[in-house]
Amino acid sequence: MAPSFKDGNSLFDFVVRDGNGVKGLVDSGISKVPDQYIQPQQERIDNQNGMSHELPPIDLSKLDGPNHDQVEEEIASAAEKLGFFQVVNHGVPVELLESLKDVAHKFFAQPPEKKAIYCKDVSPSPNVKYGTSFAPEKERALEWKDYISMIYTNDADALNHWPKECKDVALEFLNKSIKMVRKLVEILLGKLGVTVEDSRIDAFIGLKMVNLNFYPACPNPELTVGVGRHSDMGTLTVLLQDGIGGLYVKVEEDIDAGKKGEWIEISPIPGALVINVGDTLQILSNGRYRSAEHRVRTTSTQSRVSIPIFTIPKPTEKIGPLPQVVEIDGVARYREFVLQEYMDNFFGKAHDGKKSLDFVKLDSA
Repeated sequence: MAPSFKDGNSLFDFVVRDGNGVKGLVDSGISKVPDQYIQPQQERIDNQNGMSHELPPIDLSKLDGPNHDQVEEEIASAAEKLGFFQVVNHGVPVELLESLKDVAHKFFAQPPEKKAIYCKDVSPSPNVKYGTSFAPEKERALEWKDYISMIYTNDADALNHWPKECKDVALEFLNKSIKMVRKLVEILLGKLGVTVEDSRIDAFIGLKMVNLNFYPACPNPELTVGVGRHSDMGTLTVLLQDGIGGLYVKVEEDIDAGKKGEWIEISPIPGALVINVGDTLQILSNGRYRSAEHRVRTTSTQSRVSIPIFTIPKPTEKIGPLPQVVEIDGVARYREFVLQEYMDNFFGKAHDGKKSLDFVKLDSA
């Protein structure tokens, strides 16, 4: 029998403070979504009207052949128009991706007390955090998602402090992906017509974080969201979807996949990884590349997982539009700032589309 929560506070304590998460709520036997998870009408995802679109994947192995220039153009064009693209032959073994999905399910299948040891105030490492929703204390409606977040400093720290259920596979995924991320950043900066020193490129992806996200099956998916509308804060995000799908991206200019203002679903492609532009790259490029607004729906039939790698500059890094790009454009659209300022603003609020960019936007923009 499902527990009876006398008020919103008791449910909040059960899900957030006690570390039971949404999965604990579902496992308790609820038959309908609690009020705290019911989204305002305008935030709900109507997947009947959302178009499912299989973005033709970009084959990264062709960067080593005669079609090198064409592939670079495809990457830059996708970053400019939608801010999302899928890649295959990316250098990360497909068997590793399958293992990663398996360990994610195994981690979240554990009893709540095994996961709760990584809750913010008790976690043995400041680099590992288990939680639910995005900013539960600040949200009007909670998001239907649990996660474990692991910040990378070095291999030894990861092997010592990341959860034993997933550390080996998650670390291998990160290490195998970073070479691809660096190459993509290099290409995208080069297509802006600027020259950037290697050390600066490394600085733009200096902080790396792997998340395992878990979206339990939901009794009323039409009332909830897995993740609300937002853009990512960092430079580039690498995302492994499972086969269920549920990722929606907002189109900002008319493209083959959809018209401006529409939401399209990025259909999973077996063996592919999704790449998306973050706010940092939009700022560095002075707005040429787009950090696309995206969100995630829930499903009633089965639980799903997704595994992103976020690459972000270190908090002490100074970020602003690249001077050579400003020279070409004739105007700076964003102010210079220390990344920690942006992080504090980003994580201090509930998800709300791309409003985080307003924090550094100049009037000239």
